[in-house]
Amino acid sequence: MKPKSKLTALIISLAMSFAAAASAQTSPIKLDVDATDAPRYILHARLHIPAQPGPFILLYPKWLPGEHGPDGPITDLVGLKISAAGKTMNWQRDADNMFAFHLTVPASANAVDVSFDFLLPSGSGAYSSGVSSTATLLDLSWNQVLLYPQKTNAYDTQYAATLHLPEGWKFGTALPVASASGARVQFSPVSLETLVDSPVIAGEYFRTVDLAQDMKPTHKLDIVADSAAALEIKPEDAGHFSHLVMEANALFGAHHYRDYHFLLTLSDHVAHFGLEHHESSDNRQGEKFLTDEDARKLGASLLPHEMAHSWNGKYRRPAGLATPDFEQPMQGDLLWVYEGLTTYLGNLLATRSGLWTNADFQNDLASSGAALDRQPGRTWRPLSDTTVAAQLLYKSSPEGAAWRRKTDFYPEGALIWLEADTVIRQQSKGRYSLDDFCRKFYGGQSGPPQVVPYTFDDVVATLDQVVPYNWREFFQKRIYEINPRAPLGGIENSGWHLAYTNKVPAALKSREGAHKFTDLSFSLGLLLKSDGYVTDVLPGSSADKAGIGPAMKLVAVNGRAWTPEILRGAVSSASTNREPLELLVENSDYFKTCKLNYHDGEKYPYLERSANKPDLLAEILKPLTPEPAASAEEK
Repeated sequence: MKPKSKLTALIISLAMSFAAAASAQTSPIKLDVDATDAPRYILHARLHIPAQPGPFILLYPKWLPGEHGPDGPITDLVGLKISAAGKTMNWQRDADNMFAFHLTVPASANAVDVSFDFLLPSGSGAYSSGVSSTATLLDLSWNQVLLYPQKTNAYDTQYAATLHLPEGWKFGTALPVASASGARVQFSPVSLETLVDSPVIAGEYFRTVDLAQDMKPTHKLDIVADSAAALEIKPEDAGHFSHLVMEANALFGAHHYRDYHFLLTLSDHVAHFGLEHHESSDNRQGEKFLTDEDARKLGASLLPHEMAHSWNGKYRRPAGLATPDFEQPMQGDLLWVYEGLTTYLGNLLATRSGLWTNADFQNDLASSGAALDRQPGRTWRPLSDTTVAAQLLYKSSPEGAAWRRKTDFYPEGALIWLEADTVIRQQSKGRYSLDDFCRKFYGGQSGPPQVVPYTFDDVVATLDQVVPYNWREFFQKRIYEINPRAPLGGIENSGWHLAYTNKVPAALKSREGAHKFTDLSFSLGLLLKSDGYVTDVLPGSSADKAGIGPAMKLVAVNGRAWTPEILRGAVSSASTNREPLELLVENSDYFKTCKLNYHDGEKYPYLERSANKPDLLAEILKPLTPEPAASAEEK
């Protein structure tokens, strides 16, 4: 929990806002980015930075908002050259902080000129360290291509950025554009914080869809793809995205952006993720996201999740994450609010807007609830520790995840906030809900972006204003204490309970097909890749007791070469013939046969209605606004 001593930092951070970014600078830092070599995975950056004579330190952004860790991709900064008054200067990297460069500005200079290249990632990685370009498109994160002076307040220091794109490419961004001529775009000066918070997508195949056209300010879906065919959006899907905008604004009661841009990249060759920003969101999906129904449904909660972050994470931000620059470490102990509540609200908005059905919401609840309930890692590690250690867990391998735990503050946080929603509804006899908390905590007056930090005490106090309850103890027990069982109270309070079937759910089939894995974690305790590689083994499961471990490889089932169908068939047969399963596994250069004494058949979780309990979940999922009669129009 955040102690009250954080209030000093809170008061200071409250002064930070986009509207108050008037700077003491005599002129903004000039940043020129040449992206014409983006198809060759190279960006060229030049900066003109006002500076005083004497020792000078330049920093590369290290702690990035939304990435929750010191992930700045500095390894890919190459060819660094610094000059002043026309003369090349020597620089030296700091031995302790490798994101810092030391130099001495000569007496004859009042600025330094910096040039370097950025090698766009081509391997594994996430966020701005992930693959961000192909031969036809670019996802530009400004933190990749800039330096800033040490002791800079990111909310005050102004940057004037220019971007040169390959000929014929179009672009989308929330950044205000001063002028655009051909392939050159000049953006209006903004604060460093706004610049880093405003990515650009650009490419050969591009389109913009206007959403919720009767609403102000404007909301746009900017799409860049690896093919013209991938840009085709069904009218009903465009209508759902418009409805999402309406539902989000109705949920929070106000907005804190001038305009909003969903930046959507469709490619099978970039890293797939979502990253929140105040006036936009960076959403990356496979090329067929808009044209394949399974792909669209699998990724349907991404855009609602990232848009909800405009309120929860960008406008209201945990005090430990409201830092004045990108050098100061961030403290993520309230990520169960930042990400956990956003996961709940994102899924809620996906359903209320029509991107998901109620059944889709229920399937997601069942899957995450059952997985968390069987996770042995929760017997030694409280949920709060996953938030504090988020920067480590984001980079952890999938092998051993059940015992280690993952970034569980996302799905488990969502379960806790569902339970909070049901408690509010039950305590108030249906008069209030978590929607009322959202309006009180995230609403206020509509206007341009600003940052209002909060503490754990603020969350508890606002919930008490909605419905008096022992909220501090509620969260203390579920988040800060060891809980061998998952918090399933929200599912049970809403008139449902976890049950198991021997039939593979359609949603799991889609996920397995898209991500090339086989999930038998609820029966044998095995999670496998399509080639038989054992991703994880549930401690205490039949597979674990038989001696199978992560990173082994399944070769055969009962003497026959393994396939998902053969394995599932053998599990089913073992429930009637009572014979042990024989799995031949490879461990590096060694092979062994493992006998599994398991006879309970296949098991897959789903939600089942509870007798004599009202269906509160149906009430929770009801839209707040009518679905728009007309679909969005392409611009």
